[in-house]
Amino acid sequence: MKIKGQKDFWAGLMFMAFGLFFLIWALLNYQMGSAVRMGPAYFPSVLGGLLAVIGLFVLIDSFVETGSKVARFHFRPLVMILLACLAFAYTLKPLGLVGATALVVFISALGGHEFKFREVATLYVVLVIFSVLVFVKGLTLPFPIWPAFME
Repeated sequence: MKIKGQKDFWAGLMFMAFGLFFLIWALLNYQMGSAVRMGPAYFPSVLGGLLAVIGLFVLIDSFVETGSKVARFHFRPLVMILLACLAFAYTLKPLGLVGATALVVFISALGGHEFKFREVATLYVVLVIFSVLVFVKGLTLPFPIWPAFME
C-alpha cells in the first residue's frame, strides 16, 4: 500500500495520538457526567474523540491514491518549538516579557527550513508590542515587561 500524501500521513497519526491520549486521560482521571450535567471529563474527552476521528479521516485520505513512500520525520522543528516554549516559561520572570518573547521567537524560528533575521526581528517587535498591549495593559496581567534589573 502506497501513501499519497506524506504530510497527511504524519498529521493523521499525530491527530489520532493526541486525541486518543486526551480522551483516555480524561476518562481515567475525571467523571464523565452526561450531556445535561457535564462532568469535568466531558469536554476534553469529546474534543479528544473528535480530534482522533479527524486524524483517522486524514490518515485514510493519505492512502487513497498511490504515491511515494513515507518521508523521514523531521524532529528539528518539533524540538525547537518545545525548547522555545520551555525557554519562555522559565525566563518570563527573570527576563520579563520583552526578553522571553525574544527567546521564544528566535528559537522557534531556528526550527524552520530558512531563517531570515529581518523577518524574525520584525515578527519579534510586532509580538512584543501586541503582547504588552493585550496582556499587560488590556487584561492587566502581572507580567514583568522588562528584566528585574531594568525596572
